Amino acid sequence: MENTGYIHSIETFGTLDGPGIRYVIFMQGCPLRCRFCHNPDTWRVGAGEKMTASQLTADIKQYLPFFTASGGGVTASGGEPLLQAEFLLTLFKKLKQLGIHTAVDTSGYVNVEKIKELLACVDLVMLSIKHADPEKYPAICGGKSDRPRALVRCLNKINKPVWLRYVVIPGITDDQQELKQLKDWVKTMPNIEKLELLPYHTMGVHKWERLGLPYTMPLTAANGNGPYVSIPLSTDQ
Repeated sequence: MENTGYIHSIETFGTLDGPGIRYVIFMQGCPLRCRFCHNPDTWRVGAGEKMTASQLTADIKQYLPFFTASGGGVTASGGEPLLQAEFLLTLFKKLKQLGIHTAVDTSGYVNVEKIKELLACVDLVMLSIKHADPEKYPAICGGKSDRPRALVRCLNKINKPVWLRYVVIPGITDDQQELKQLKDWVKTMPNIEKLELLPYHTMGVHKWERLGLPYTMPLTAANGNGPYVSIPLSTDQ
């Protein structure tokens, strides 16, 4: 019997989750509790809709013309998609047979040894760095930075293309010293193609309220209208 994945939701015309037009699969379940998360409804493991890789592939095939025309493909996001690495491996193998570009949007909070086979089927890793300072990382997301940093070392070693994502939160992640730490870290990653500086927003606060969760971040934010900075990188930068 084919294994199943737990899916929170699907966006069939994503334009901010990798190159081209993307079919974005928001996977259910996450080990972190980021204070600025705009999808806390994806946290609970084992919730969501059960789907097989074959079911998803059949739906994805409908969008092949859009992928071809735009250089797009499929992105697994979340939640934390790498929590369901076995399911994604089955799915991505099917997608590679169809010539579809694959990406994962991840926090990197995962045991690297458990995803090495999956990484061979991934064309792009979009890695969300929660905080540039390892000492301040736990306060922002409830975990330690050792796992994401181990993943970075693995991705460097196998020369996997990476887009690095960093949310700029006023007074929390925008200190000059912390941004310098981010810059120095980026310099150690020759496989990074792009650095995306994302504006902090509060568009997910209503989800926290609906779930009865206390929101501890600033309520004054750009609400998605702030600067979205995408910086292409090369090895000599």
